[in-house]
Amino acid sequence: MSTTATPRYLDERSGRTYELTAERWRGDDGAPLTVTPLTGLAPADVDTAERSLWRYRAALPGGARPVSLGEGRTPLVAGEWGGADVRFKLEWFAPTGSFKDRGVGVLVSFLAAAGVTEVVEDSSGNGGASLAAYCAAAGIRARILVPAGTSPAKILQSRAYGAEVEEVPGDRDATAAEALRRAAHTVYASHNWHPLFLQGTKTIAYELWEDLGFTAPDAIVTVAGAGSLVLGCDMGFGELLAAGRIARRPRLLVAQPANCAPLHAAHQGVEPAEFAPTIAEGAAIRRPVRAPEVLAAIRRSGGDTVAVPEADIAAAVRRLAATGLYAEPTSATAAAAVDAFRARGAIRPGETTVVLLTGSGLKAPHLMGRLLDTDAAGRGGAGSPA
Repeated sequence: MSTTATPRYLDERSGRTYELTAERWRGDDGAPLTVTPLTGLAPADVDTAERSLWRYRAALPGGARPVSLGEGRTPLVAGEWGGADVRFKLEWFAPTGSFKDRGVGVLVSFLAAAGVTEVVEDSSGNGGASLAAYCAAAGIRARILVPAGTSPAKILQSRAYGAEVEEVPGDRDATAAEALRRAAHTVYASHNWHPLFLQGTKTIAYELWEDLGFTAPDAIVTVAGAGSLVLGCDMGFGELLAAGRIARRPRLLVAQPANCAPLHAAHQGVEPAEFAPTIAEGAAIRRPVRAPEVLAAIRRSGGDTVAVPEADIAAAVRRLAATGLYAEPTSATAAAAVDAFRARGAIRPGETTVVLLTGSGLKAPHLMGRLLDTDAAGRGGAGSPA
């Protein structure tokens, strides 16, 4: 991997580059962009006095003054899942309760430094709530478009930060299409499109590297909708590999809900199953804009994919809760996939496996209540004797 002294936007599909500007979020031909590779950090480059992801500021583009709410530095907790020793990365310790704060914190810092005063975003919930919080901190007006039927708790959170929230009829794709129309007139702060979001997301790789004594895990299990965590891990660990700080990339083991698993189908070379609603609402993206790049990242790492049935996701929510981990269904999809990856040999005894838990169950009380009430009913009801 080569690096450039002055970061630029990069269209990986054509090789074309562009100047870093707040208004640009895709290439002239409509292709998604990233940022040209930066130099990986050495342990001495970590600013240990900074208690946030900005301790890795030397690995981020630009000199923007951080708009920070304390994002990053989330716990890495040892655990066990179906006989496998794993470590759970608890991203719900982020300021707004999900991993999206990593990307949004870096993105909004960049936009604020550029003088942006108003943005639009489309989100199924967590991304919008995160953007609303960081825009509030930066004094930027935010308009969030969400699919009709989005979790009321997530909508409430965005509105609490002062964002204007608008429900769009139809599914997640319809919401994205409406946001694209409005992006012609307002800066589009999309967590699925904007390259600076991925720069923030890549800090999870640097953080895991530091968490594990400046080594890489053997495998990382994550859920994917648009695939930003997959790409963030690929970027961060790729920079560390190029700098000689790690010996190899961790295997990226990617879970999707079986009711919406386009990345899994493409990776496995099978026809995608017909889309159906899923309790993993944050992963319900039928046409990820960076699908080729996500698939390349999985393959580059020697990783794999799995499609997780709804019943297994629901069971994983309850299994996690029984160990003290209150994860929303989208997040629990990663844990549910551990069993399948272990059976395939992608998770191996004696290796270090990290499971990324992306969001808190507090984000989806209506779903959590339904799932946990169902479990109680199966045991004779919540009020039955022990």
